[in-house]
Amino acid sequence: MNHLPQAWGRPRDDVYGAYDASYLNSTGPKTHTQSPIVTGTSVVAVKFKDGVVIAADNLASYGSLARFTDVKRLRPFNSTSIIGIGGDVSDMQYLDRLLKSLDVAENYGSTGHSLNAKNLHTYLSKVMYKRRSDVNPLWNQILVAGLDGDGKPFLSSVDLLGTTFSSPTLATGFGAHLAQPLLRKVVEDEAAVETITQERAIAAVKECMKVLFYRDARSLDKYSIAVVTKEGGIDLKEDEQLEGQSWAFAETIKGYGTQVV
Repeated sequence: MNHLPQAWGRPRDDVYGAYDASYLNSTGPKTHTQSPIVTGTSVVAVKFKDGVVIAADNLASYGSLARFTDVKRLRPFNSTSIIGIGGDVSDMQYLDRLLKSLDVAENYGSTGHSLNAKNLHTYLSKVMYKRRSDVNPLWNQILVAGLDGDGKPFLSSVDLLGTTFSSPTLATGFGAHLAQPLLRKVVEDEAAVETITQERAIAAVKECMKVLFYRDARSLDKYSIAVVTKEGGIDLKEDEQLEGQSWAFAETIKGYGTQVV
């Protein structure tokens, strides 16, 4: 071991040969994130006749470890839009800073206009597509919920490739497999939105959050839920607890541990 101050901790050159610093070469190609590390799971949203309900749990997982249990993944924007973000938490924080700077620019602008949910979705889709085109994507899937320019309910999605689509019900992560079938039973299509009340939409979303907690190992029983309406603006609650849990169904599951089929 070389104990000289300028080379402390390195193997001795006279024993092991000259130190090879080629791996420190900065002239090689750029490298970007290949897979997310700390991630948030499902975001669930549904439209009703007067607005939109959206929810996401407060867990950020470090790989398979349920590490951070107080990470809020719903972001209000102005008084007509709210954004739910799933995927990489560090990229979510980048988007958070981006949206805050956009919000400041909008509030201090001289145009007198503000971005509605549809405008915000268009902006985010351009951001995601640009990062994808740079081969440095933001590893997130985003749901934008709120009201459009006509005050009608708006719900749309954008993913890390910049792909966008809209639907009366949307979910990210594991929710796309578990929550979407439940939500589609409540709201089958755009025509059915006019028959759905706020109370029914909230109940459907809460039921989905409970099912996700039962079945998704990367979920939590503490969640955030928001309701966006034209009359009431954004009603955001960030520390809701699942109610009425029942694990009785676990007794009928066979094939694990000491249970015999």
